Amino acid sequence: MSRSLNNCLAPAKLNLFLHINGRRPDGYHLLQTVFQLLDHGDMLDFETRDDGVIQRMSDIPGVPAETDLIVRAAKLLQAAAQQKTGRKIPGASITINKILPMGGGLGGGSSDAATTLIALNQLWDAGFSRIELMAIGLQLGADVPFFIFGQNAFAEGIGESLQPVATPDCWYIVIEPGVQIPTSLIFSSEELTRDTKLVKIADFSGHQNCFGKNDLQIVAARLFPAVAEAINWLETYGDARMTGSGACVFCAFAQEKQADEVLKLVPQHWKSWKAKGISFHPLKDLL
Repeated sequence: MSRSLNNCLAPAKLNLFLHINGRRPDGYHLLQTVFQLLDHGDMLDFETRDDGVIQRMSDIPGVPAETDLIVRAAKLLQAAAQQKTGRKIPGASITINKILPMGGGLGGGSSDAATTLIALNQLWDAGFSRIELMAIGLQLGADVPFFIFGQNAFAEGIGESLQPVATPDCWYIVIEPGVQIPTSLIFSSEELTRDTKLVKIADFSGHQNCFGKNDLQIVAARLFPAVAEAINWLETYGDARMTGSGACVFCAFAQEKQADEVLKLVPQHWKSWKAKGISFHPLKDLL
């Protein structure tokens, strides 16, 4: 008999600041950031199947199923669960309503993978702990463990060293400038500074509003004028900045009414939306 979990939110994240502190010998960059969860993201449905097959039921333009992080996460968990339990693990049919843009700096693919790991761990009775799932997720990408961690976090290292952090209770306007930015393009730029001074979690907690900067923003804005245009427009209303390696930009508002008023003014050639910052992942109770 099949089991299902429906309407599972894979929440977007924002980088409230993002500092690049150095680079490891293997090429990975050392960073510090605060990850903020949003009540907005992709929606996924999961249903187990007896034939052991992992099948993505939705078409995502430009993303073949075999390379999709959702499918890769499910297969990785399936193999790990079979090794752990010694029993045959069922397959899964996965349907996604893709909302978040690719190359937007919102963690969409990583969040989808994390939600897949959390949901299927439950449906398959795999029994992995949060820490174990985070280790599996790290094999898929540096941001995946954060979403499994399940709450807003101060991150260090390559993004895998996480500490819980309290963030401002506010609303965000997010603008999608209409470009897709490959992360590797920004991190490989000779213009990227990699020597920002290390900060402590207390530094952020004491100056949450407008703390720090995004070291990737100046590079992305030069390479993609649409990003610079969106930042320049939005900073009329507050501290606008880019999230992740781009391309989306955001601004925080203390009151929902303020966010609504600005949202009405966003030029029509951009897609924009409002989201509430949340403290915990919607699926945290499954871990």
